[in-house]
Amino acid sequence: MNPAAAMLVLVLLVALTTVLGLVWRRRQGRVSVSVSVSDDSADVVTAAQLGLSASSSPPVFGSEATLLQFSTEFCARCPGTSVLLGQVADARIGVRHVDVDLTHRADLARRFNVLQTPTTLVLDRAGRVRARVGGVPNRAALHAHLDDLALDVQEFP
Repeated sequence: MNPAAAMLVLVLLVALTTVLGLVWRRRQGRVSVSVSVSDDSADVVTAAQLGLSASSSPPVFGSEATLLQFSTEFCARCPGTSVLLGQVADARIGVRHVDVDLTHRADLARRFNVLQTPTTLVLDRAGRVRARVGGVPNRAALHAHLDDLALDVQEFP
């Protein structure tokens, strides 16, 4: 291969890698709203599915919403995400933050289709998945989604 062709291939690979990196970075922390909210029990998350005690005090899930974080022991961004979600939950009445460690629970990773950590699911008061966030959530977007969720609850009790 001549040097000009090798240089062209190298420049194209760098450009492609840069574009893919920017697309991946843009998707991180975005709140993806679940479109279908039905009464189907397949969409409902329970404490038993997570291996948590449903009869604990205080309750595992929030009375208005739950921020369910999936993390692992080796995740560098998970502790910071846990602090952020804890602050968001503390700032809102009826919202709880639950952190589930997937290090030894591959069954939960498959069940909830967790491909990266941290992954956060926003659950409504019935335990239905209403949104999903891959990576560190955007605080403002999370607050906006919780506001929308509170409005939905007021309209459809």
